[in-house]
Amino acid sequence: MSTAPAPSGGDAGSLPDLPTLRQRIDAVDRELLALLNRRAELALVVGEVKKKDGSPVFRPEREAQVIDGLKAANPGPLHTDSVAPIWREIMSACRALETPTRVAYLGPAGTFSELAALGYFGSSLFRVPCSSIDEVFRSTSAGAADYGVVPVENSTEGVVARSLDLFLHTPLFIVGETSLFVRHNLLRKTTDMDGITAVLAHPQALAQCHGWLSTHLPQAERRPVASNAEGARLAALDPGLAAIASERAGSEFGLHVVAPAIQDEPHNRTRFAIVTRPEHQKPPKASGHDCTSLVVSVANKPGAVHDMLVPLKTHGVSMTRFESRPARSGQWEYYFYIDLQGHPDEPSLAQALVELRQTCAFFKVLGTYPVDVH
Repeated sequence: MSTAPAPSGGDAGSLPDLPTLRQRIDAVDRELLALLNRRAELALVVGEVKKKDGSPVFRPEREAQVIDGLKAANPGPLHTDSVAPIWREIMSACRALETPTRVAYLGPAGTFSELAALGYFGSSLFRVPCSSIDEVFRSTSAGAADYGVVPVENSTEGVVARSLDLFLHTPLFIVGETSLFVRHNLLRKTTDMDGITAVLAHPQALAQCHGWLSTHLPQAERRPVASNAEGARLAALDPGLAAIASERAGSEFGLHVVAPAIQDEPHNRTRFAIVTRPEHQKPPKASGHDCTSLVVSVANKPGAVHDMLVPLKTHGVSMTRFESRPARSGQWEYYFYIDLQGHPDEPSLAQALVELRQTCAFFKVLGTYPVDVH
């Protein structure tokens, strides 16, 4: 029976002392810092090449491929799930050396949209907090931000209708997506729930906590606000108010977590789309695990929806999402939001899109982008 070798510098069966281990960690940290600076120097050269070529600084498919390759090559003991957030921060810091990345999201500080932006782009970004989802679209469309981060779907409450409606009439297209585990907390200036007259949160958060609120605060008013963090800001001004928001929002506004994790669905997640202007960036190239999002409508006649779906079956294209929204024409017509697995560079999807377009009265590609397979 073999035994593991003794750690270098110690007798068999013994461990190095703590000061020795700390010295070794300090030495490794200095090596890491030197390597990170070498990477940053290369990133600066890449930035100069991109300027000459007119290429975008941020390439979501390239970053996805880098992270996928590192995950596959990871020998451990570092957990593979830890690789992506570490390298996103590294790439974010290097990207910031080329040019600041301006990102719009639903603010103020402490919203889940801000957390999604930080998780996707890393913390080396220029933040553009907005007062509403509409303002995120406007800021990004007008060029005040390079990218926008907007919620599109929640695992408990379904689609975020306002985001889907805005995709219809905007030049923005999707270049990426990220999902976030949403843990709602009841926040307040005091440490108990006595005397709460109203609970403030975004309408989606209020809906996601409906059961808990009905059980524990049945008499309290449920007051919708523009964002959860805005609710936290207002709760910090009035001891009679409570907010539903993240721990980050509580820290930002000096509130106590009165009750943690009050969402009705324990595995509550929200999916966010990363959007930008066509002139700012070309659609990402194929990464190997991509999604193509569409919005379409068909003539109001028998079998129209069936006919629309036939090309997908014919060419073996998987549909991962299908949502309908009223067209507001007064004629009981609908727009359909569809997510397809694959990239238009793939022949099967390309042909399916050609045939699908022919069956539709309205057809718009919202974006093709890499998705997180984990």
